[in-house]
Amino acid sequence: MSETGKPLALVTGASRGIGAALAVRLAQAGYHLILTARTEAGLIETDDRIQALAGTATIAPLDLLKGEDIDKLAEAVGARWEGLDLLVLNAAMLGTLSPLVHVPPREFEQVVALNLVAQWRLIRAFDTLLRRARGAVVAITSGVAAGGRAYWGPYAASKAGLETLVGTYADEMKALGVRALIVDPGGTRTAMRALAYPGEDPASLKPADVVADRIAGRLAVGLPAGLSRLVIGRDGTVVAGG
Repeated sequence: MSETGKPLALVTGASRGIGAALAVRLAQAGYHLILTARTEAGLIETDDRIQALAGTATIAPLDLLKGEDIDKLAEAVGARWEGLDLLVLNAAMLGTLSPLVHVPPREFEQVVALNLVAQWRLIRAFDTLLRRARGAVVAITSGVAAGGRAYWGPYAASKAGLETLVGTYADEMKALGVRALIVDPGGTRTAMRALAYPGEDPASLKPADVVADRIAGRLAVGLPAGLSRLVIGRDGTVVAGG
C-alpha cells in the first residue's frame, strides 16, 4: 500500500506503448504508480495522463541494464512503502531481426541482459516487498517465445527465458501468496511492432489501451496461486486465460 492507502504498482517501460497504457489504466483502477523507463520525458507524459484522470504516480527514471540501480530503487521504495502490490515486467528490446549466426555477440548479450537478466534482478530486488503485500508479478511475453521463430533468435530466446523465470518464481511463491501472470499481448500498435513489421498497416492492429484493459480486467478478477497466462488476439479478444 502507498501512503495514500492505494495499492502500489511498479511498471517498467512506462514511457510509451503497453507500459504507458497499462500504467494509466492501473491508475484508473486505484493504484499509485511507480513509473520507470530510461526516458524521463516519456515518463512525464505518462504522469501527465495519470494526473489528468486524478490518479497519482511517482517518476523513477531507471536504466535496467544497471543492476545496482535496480537494487537502489528497491531500497528507496522499501524505505517509503511497506510493500509492493504489483510488479509489471514490461520493458524490453527487440534487437535486429536476422539469421541467428549473423547476430553480433554484443547485441545478443544486450537483448538477453535487458529482456531476461534485468527481469531477474527486478524480481530479486523486489521479492521482500512483494511477499509483504502478497502481491503479483505481470510479465509481458511474445508469441515468438514458443518454439523459436526464424530471424527472431535473441528476442525469442530471451522471452522464452523470461517465461521460465517467472514460472519458477510463481511456483516458489505458491505458499507465500505472491502470484504471477504471463501476458502474450498479440499484435499491438506499438513502436516495437513497427520496427519488427515495417510494412504492416498499424491501423490493422489494436491499440495498447486494449491490452491494458484486458490485463487490468484479469487482475480485477484475481489471480490464483502460482502461474496464470493471458493470451490476447490481434483484434483484442481474449484467446486464453480470460
